[in-house]
Amino acid sequence: MFMSLIEKRRSIRQFQTTPIQKEKVDLLVEAGLRSPSSRGSTPWHFVVVTDRSMLERLSQAKPHGSSFLKDAALGIVVCADPTKSDVWIEDASIATIMIQLAAESLGLGSCWIQIRNRMHDQTQTAQDYMAGPLKLPPGMMVQAVVAVGYPAETKPPRPGAELPYSQVHGGMFGTSFR
Repeated sequence: MFMSLIEKRRSIRQFQTTPIQKEKVDLLVEAGLRSPSSRGSTPWHFVVVTDRSMLERLSQAKPHGSSFLKDAALGIVVCADPTKSDVWIEDASIATIMIQLAAESLGLGSCWIQIRNRMHDQTQTAQDYMAGPLKLPPGMMVQAVVAVGYPAETKPPRPGAELPYSQVHGGMFGTSFR
């Protein structure tokens, strides 16, 4: 079942206007909360956004690759407290993909919107842009936003023959795996 789930999962950027049932939102949050973290530090925090005006505002966090958030039914902002773990980036990334895989399993589409190390404009980071409306405490870092909704587009799975097996090495770098 897991392999078919990851074969099907694609980045969805077009969403239906249908709201997501609370039970499904709760399962997405649970998936994030169940994600592993280094030494059990759980440095991540999730801001669950369903308000249309807030989604519209957050969709402007960066000039490219975030505008579709305004059409999603849900945005889950994945933040982390870097004082809790030196690998908060990895921990938040794991939580983000767990949420995306849970979304796929529930018949929802999703897309990762990278915020960390991205700019809102020439003078302000996407992080700083988002901190204000979300009322993030000082030091809380945004890794990404997961846009979630019922898909309004379909994408076929990537064919197995197109997977980049040339990037897989057997035993040592440069040695063929296959």
